[in-house]
Amino acid sequence: MKITLPDQSVREYPAPLSVIEVAADIGPGLAKATLAGEVDGRLVDASFVMDADAQLRIITGKDPEGLEVIRHSCAHLLAQAVKQLFPDAQVTIGPVIEDGFYYDFSYADGFSEGDLERIQAQMELLASEGAQVERLSMSRNDAIDFFRGIGEEYKAKIIEDIPAEEELSLYRQGDFTDLCRGPHVANLKQIRAFKLTKLAGAYWRGNSENEMLQRIYGTAWPDKKTLDAHLHRIAEAEKRDHRRIGKDLDLFHFQEEAPGMVFWHRDGWSLYTAVEAYVRELLLEYDYQEVHTPQMLDRSLWERSGHWDKFRDNMFTTHVDGRDYAIKPMNCPGHVQLFNQGLRSYRDLPIRIAEFGMVHRNEPSGTLHGLLRARRFTQDDAHVFCTEDQLQAEVSTLIELTYRMYKDFGFTDIEVALSTRPKQRVGEDALWDRAEEALAKALEEKDIPYTVQPGEGAFYGPKHEFVLRDSIGRRWQCGTIQVDFSMPGRLGATFVAEDGSKQVPVMIHRAILGSLERFIGILIEDTEGKMPFWLAPVQAILMNITDRQRDFVVETEKFLKKQGLRIESDLRNEKIGYKIRQSTLRRVPYLLVVGDKETAEGTVAVRTREGEDLGTIKVSDLYQELLHLDASARL
Repeated sequence: MKITLPDQSVREYPAPLSVIEVAADIGPGLAKATLAGEVDGRLVDASFVMDADAQLRIITGKDPEGLEVIRHSCAHLLAQAVKQLFPDAQVTIGPVIEDGFYYDFSYADGFSEGDLERIQAQMELLASEGAQVERLSMSRNDAIDFFRGIGEEYKAKIIEDIPAEEELSLYRQGDFTDLCRGPHVANLKQIRAFKLTKLAGAYWRGNSENEMLQRIYGTAWPDKKTLDAHLHRIAEAEKRDHRRIGKDLDLFHFQEEAPGMVFWHRDGWSLYTAVEAYVRELLLEYDYQEVHTPQMLDRSLWERSGHWDKFRDNMFTTHVDGRDYAIKPMNCPGHVQLFNQGLRSYRDLPIRIAEFGMVHRNEPSGTLHGLLRARRFTQDDAHVFCTEDQLQAEVSTLIELTYRMYKDFGFTDIEVALSTRPKQRVGEDALWDRAEEALAKALEEKDIPYTVQPGEGAFYGPKHEFVLRDSIGRRWQCGTIQVDFSMPGRLGATFVAEDGSKQVPVMIHRAILGSLERFIGILIEDTEGKMPFWLAPVQAILMNITDRQRDFVVETEKFLKKQGLRIESDLRNEKIGYKIRQSTLRRVPYLLVVGDKETAEGTVAVRTREGEDLGTIKVSDLYQELLHLDASARL
């Protein structure tokens, strides 16, 4: 029997043997690290026996599949601990999720935060005892009888939805048995680093008409060092939560009367308009026409564009004067209407139309999350109408613009994905072929690595998706570039080609920041509210030491405002140390202190929010000096 390993080396064995036995033959260290195997492309337990020639990849905690095995096994460990501590609790489902796992329980008394500590301790005890994990096979009907026999009604209901002819796998560890496809660790001692993180509610089968269950979340990693690093990231993320910082810095708020819709305060709106002004500068540089289109359009237009059929559940609608309207969830149909005004020639193309387009989407209330997931938001939206011959150059320019914008905001770690045709889509396959090829080629010509996401494209076209990694390693999906051969034709967009024929233009959808609100939320969390000088709502604060400097401070503030500095004065009758602390808490980049000496010399003493003393600077030179002092300033 020949076993071929990933490096194409071949090991020969005289008789059937398991994955773990092959690992042991290679070396004791590998055997100890083995969690599972991949045999001929299928994930299996380490105990799986191969009885014919096979391709084998041994799975350890360093592999993504190994991490999933650890987390799935940890979910079962959680369920076992809960059943031992709370025998009346019934188990339901316990899947792996990003960075961890959860398990839902039906428990009339409910769990408390204090119970998490008890459950964690019981899990640690069970893991240290190291029970073997055994895979069992059982028919559907036998599995239903088994779980009903031990009082697990929810598990029996899950199995009833499985086809009758299917044989099921169960995993047993000590006194606990659960339904699962696997694979799982072979011994509970292989679950070394985990932490229960929070409690939540969840409806049975996700239906609000069903019973509310108790959900326990946890995270698991191959070793304690990696777990500790993850927990540190969680703590950092909580500290950087944009909703808390937004409240502390008086930037914005939300309230029940307008769920998912932000109320911008003065400083928050200053930040918003600074971002908008930056984007507007680049629109001019890259030859865009900035426009503004109606918030509400007739249903017939949304039907022709395809949105009514594909996006109806997420649209806010109204009925006026016997007609159905929708508040726009996106800007593209309106931009096609602008293109359709007047006869277009191939000489006019490409035409680049941009809009700070406010859109409304009826996102489920449970998914709303401050600025990061809202119902009303503004896109830095644009559409390029071009010929197919111009497509490659336009996409290439858009990629350059995208990377430039992200760099200016401090993001240099960028991942790119190409999302291809979904099952539900408009347009012929030949058009999709050309669109997907154009997007792939644009990335390849720039030597930009990318992954392919099959089926994740929009219903009208494939797209590039740009994912940013922030200062604590989190990933944020922001920008998109989408090629659309379908919507212009659906909405009657044409141009006169060089041979006099009428042709349909290619339409490129692009949003680089995505949503201004969401991008600002990301910026707040990335910087912990310490905005770079060019974005800070208040760039500097003038503060006097005594009342003798009041007039000088007032005149200096007026002068610096005329220079373009976003500046305030703190003339309160407070000690200078108190003023400095208050301004530091507001994350103001520069603190400008004025005493008698500074007043006499026409200078200010400059401190940074980090506490660095930069000495005195002439008031007449201050704005330009601050620009040059701040490494993140955009000159």
